[in-house]
Amino acid sequence: MNIRAFQASDESAVIQLWQRAGLIRSWNNPHKDILRKLKVQSQWFLVAEQDQKINASIMAGYDGHRGWINYLAVDPMSQGSGIGRKMMEHAEQLLLEFGCPKINLQIRRGNREVIAFYEKLGYLEDDVVSFSKRLIED
Repeated sequence: MNIRAFQASDESAVIQLWQRAGLIRSWNNPHKDILRKLKVQSQWFLVAEQDQKINASIMAGYDGHRGWINYLAVDPMSQGSGIGRKMMEHAEQLLLEFGCPKINLQIRRGNREVIAFYEKLGYLEDDVVSFSKRLIED
């Protein structure tokens, strides 16, 4: 497995991965999300490649206060193989080297499998309420 930075030619394969992994929502346009990430810390948009096939992705970011993880996706056929853990370790190392003291991420409350995955990696639920406000409609 090779973890590397996203390349423009990966877009179709990554969006297909996100579809297979169940990450795409009607209110988020994946093409626009990719374009937005490529404008900010694009080097932290990573993919995992095995046998010339992209089977995982992750977006990491740092705002100077907290790190963030988005779009961690592992192909359903590869889930449970350790790829997700390796992607998180890679992103955590990048953020740590940049001086990031803490990583935040959001999980839909009903997604018990993903919650259990992050708990195994040492992540804890914070006593916070997540708010959002859409500024641009997709």
